[in-house]
Amino acid sequence: MAASMASWTCSRISPLQQKLRTDAYPSPYIRRVSLSLAQLSSQLNLRSKILNPDCGYQQLGIGAKGIGISSLLPRPSDNGRMQMLCKAEANAVGDVPGSASSEMSPFERVVELLTTLFPVWVVIGAAIGIYKPSVVTWLQTDLFTLGLGFLMLSMGLTLKFDDFKRCLRNPWTVGVGFLAQYLIKPLLGFAIALSLKLSAPLATGLILVSCCPGGQASNVATYISKGNVALSVLMTTCSTIGAIIMTPLLTKLLAGQLVPVDAAGLAVSTFQVVLMPTIIGVLLHEYFPKFTEKIITFTPLIGVILTTLLCASPIGQVSGVLKSQGAGLVLPVAILHAVAFSLGYWVSKWSSFGESTSRTISIECGMQSSALGFLLAQKHFTNPLVAVPSAVSVVFMALGGSVLAVYWRNVPIPFDDKDDFKE
Repeated sequence: MAASMASWTCSRISPLQQKLRTDAYPSPYIRRVSLSLAQLSSQLNLRSKILNPDCGYQQLGIGAKGIGISSLLPRPSDNGRMQMLCKAEANAVGDVPGSASSEMSPFERVVELLTTLFPVWVVIGAAIGIYKPSVVTWLQTDLFTLGLGFLMLSMGLTLKFDDFKRCLRNPWTVGVGFLAQYLIKPLLGFAIALSLKLSAPLATGLILVSCCPGGQASNVATYISKGNVALSVLMTTCSTIGAIIMTPLLTKLLAGQLVPVDAAGLAVSTFQVVLMPTIIGVLLHEYFPKFTEKIITFTPLIGVILTTLLCASPIGQVSGVLKSQGAGLVLPVAILHAVAFSLGYWVSKWSSFGESTSRTISIECGMQSSALGFLLAQKHFTNPLVAVPSAVSVVFMALGGSVLAVYWRNVPIPFDDKDDFKE
């Protein structure tokens, strides 16, 4: 057995294994070991097992907040070694054979596949929007608002009050991510608009989209990149809540000199479309957990479809402008996302964060809710060109995030990577 598993076992004991050895077995009786997702995300793929030389392995179960082992755990062997069943030697990607993914239902497998392929659907949707806009342009104004609101509701359904308390336990980590989202990114958008001498409507649109909160797609990209998914969800939640103040305030400060900005209107719309559905979702999860468990099975699939439509519809609605002025509109948005991904990563490194956290903050900084920017531009600005940067941003956000995530998925994270996240 040991020989057959040799290629899957770690070649040395990691700090995590040492913690398991010292903390999990103070006596020979029944134990319950709880491991945070943050502690394991850089050590294992999200579905793995822990191998005990004496008894085989124990299955890791993954929940919304972390990973737990609940079983009858025997004493470790004489040498005290507990090996992790992982892909450490080859630094390969994917799931460990026989892991929890093999126990997923067919429906859950389909949903996971569709979610992971989100960037592909965005590209297909964008192509349809440009060449067959009538297929997707029916999703306008009220329907667009309802669709975006449902996405925020679905995010709220995955959260509980305890998740917000974690902000207080991670002030520095979340704070750096928040500053990257609402300080670095808006100033970057403003600088690009001035440097490239964009027209007032396009400059305003670029600034507006750079002031939007993180998008749900960043959580998918973080998962693919082997970043810290729990931190990604928390940062998206915090930036979403902060958007009701930060998005209208920053847009007013940075773009108010270019065109009139209705900051109050932006705040009201952000509250209605983003904050209120999120709060409703949290309340449903907190007080009606059984109901939430039933509907949350279907929300990911609906979310994938809705997100694709919300990305395709803006492209379709500005397809004429994109065809006539494509190059001049694409360059500023491409620079915005490329530099945002880079700055998010290096600011995290300069803040002494570990590799997993740095990847997470980079993706959060580079991927924002472009659909929200498009909706706000349509509702609160008379010039249709203001909405164009948000429409273009949808594609570059998805492409940039997915390419970076796939690259990082094939770059190993050190076993001794610093854990910056407290559950």
